[in-house]
Amino acid sequence: MTKQKKLRHSEYYDLQPTFDKLYSDSQEGKTFTKLLEIISCEENIRLAYRNIKKNGGSKTAGTDKLTIKDIEKMPVESYVKAVQRKLMWYKPKPVRRVEIPKPNGKMRPLGIPTIIDRLVQQCILQVLEPICEAKFFERSNGFRPNRSAEQAIAQCCKMIQLQNLHFVVDVDIKGFFDNVNHTKLIKQMWHLGIRDKKLLCIIREMLKAPIVMPNGDIVYPTKGTPQGGILSPLLSNIVLNEFDWWIASQWEEMPTKYEYSCEIRPNGTKNKSPIYGALRNTSNLKEVYIIRYADDFKLFCRKRSDAEKVFIAVKKWLKERLKLEISKEKSKIVNLKRHYSEFLGFELKAVKKRNKYVVRSHVTPKAKSRETEKLIEQIKRIAHTKDRDDEAKEITIYNSMVIGIHNYYRFATMIASDCDGIHRNVSTVMKNRLYGRLSKKGHINEVYIRKQYGKSKQIRFISSKTVCPIGYIQTKTPMFKRKKVCKYTAEGREEIHKNLKINTAVMLALMRIKEQRRSIEYMDNRISLYAAQYGRCAVTGVELSIDEIHCHHKVPINMGGTDEYSNLIILHQNVHTLIHATNTETIRLYLDIVAPDTKTLDKINKLRIMAGNSKINRK
Repeated sequence: MTKQKKLRHSEYYDLQPTFDKLYSDSQEGKTFTKLLEIISCEENIRLAYRNIKKNGGSKTAGTDKLTIKDIEKMPVESYVKAVQRKLMWYKPKPVRRVEIPKPNGKMRPLGIPTIIDRLVQQCILQVLEPICEAKFFERSNGFRPNRSAEQAIAQCCKMIQLQNLHFVVDVDIKGFFDNVNHTKLIKQMWHLGIRDKKLLCIIREMLKAPIVMPNGDIVYPTKGTPQGGILSPLLSNIVLNEFDWWIASQWEEMPTKYEYSCEIRPNGTKNKSPIYGALRNTSNLKEVYIIRYADDFKLFCRKRSDAEKVFIAVKKWLKERLKLEISKEKSKIVNLKRHYSEFLGFELKAVKKRNKYVVRSHVTPKAKSRETEKLIEQIKRIAHTKDRDDEAKEITIYNSMVIGIHNYYRFATMIASDCDGIHRNVSTVMKNRLYGRLSKKGHINEVYIRKQYGKSKQIRFISSKTVCPIGYIQTKTPMFKRKKVCKYTAEGREEIHKNLKINTAVMLALMRIKEQRRSIEYMDNRISLYAAQYGRCAVTGVELSIDEIHCHHKVPINMGGTDEYSNLIILHQNVHTLIHATNTETIRLYLDIVAPDTKTLDKINKLRIMAGNSKINRK
């Protein structure tokens, strides 16, 4: 589920003004005592269904064996009333425990609530998120709208290169999600201004939901938030938000006796250099900054002595305030001038360049090994395909994996050499497994691949299908989130929509979809069209989410149409329905939904005539 998609969904259901008001009131320090009224309203419940129906997890059954497919069959009124009844007398059904392998070979426990409990959690998340967003710390980056690992790496680079902070305290919390203290969490929500007692009771019930283990045993948890629950990421950020602000209070937010004049930069941030200079000259405070992504965080210090004292203080604070233990083996102080420090799959180091220190970053050895193994496994699947269509689908999945690796790790300064190492291992397997099927000559039909990889000499072809080169990549400077960007202000939403071009997350999801009874030509051309149309509807120009994309045959197959690129067009699902509609009531309904102007209606009529339908006359 992309962030832009969720943003537009809330606009569709006219809830955006409500969320904006919650965000604004939270910024002003107001408290909220009647949140359940908003959570249980019909629009919010319908929005919850729309937001999670295309999530991969929605197809996973809980202990009641039901999935989103069962909810889809219910009439809207019945679905809304079922969720409202659940909220009125909330008692969660048992959570199903499953275990998935971690990169280090261990198993990660996940808790899968029933689908109706997940919808309830989504309803609550939609209302709590704007309240919490107004209170969260700026350098908390995980599980938040319009934030990603890119911003966390950008913040690290700023600390190392611009602020010359070369001592890092790496702290690993032992089993964070399994050890969250329920009572402490509820108190923290109360202090954030969430004071609807009935809602807090519902959340407490969620946290204490019984867990059905793989062997059938039932466990009643007394602490922890189940990984896999929709609300868990937000609750984890609430738990550690207090820690963020405590670290900030030790230096960044320390009040001063005199009021210093601070410049406001063009991007809206405040230059606190005069304050920090005064603190260095007149106090013995320890200079420390936190950068956090979920439960993974780094503390940057200027001196080793400061780092050692901060390390001791943090261990005690986490133990006494949040009842959390740290891993002694994984927690340490790192001198970045001498050693690498790992963070989010990257390893960072400060290296001398002329008269200053700059960041050198690599993909971690574990991540390289993991990605290499995944690509090799996918090559083996390509080698054992049944026919050309199956082969082409597996190649498309391989390409999506390569693009995904490049999109995430391209912020490492040494990404080219790291990917070159992966390429050497992968290309050897590819030559051995696909001997006689690989070719250096061919034509790149896919628009996005031609644009990104067209100049590479490593590009290969299998049965005229392009294979993306893992070794062809250039580093990209990680960028900060713009200060204005916020999904809960009109100005912030304008920035989000203005910056959208091709949503690679949607494109990768589109590449991984396997549609039965569709030709590979159709599947390829659909992806190319999505890139060529910049992810927008060809008729209305609106940006499309994965569940709104419909690929339309201008001349239908039953009228002699083909799956050629020139005969296909990407449309919004509502526009597509309007083009094929013949029933007068259906046409009226979708005219009201699409609300086309004269130019848009002309485009629709042109496509209707090509599809063998009559023109729609303007009222």
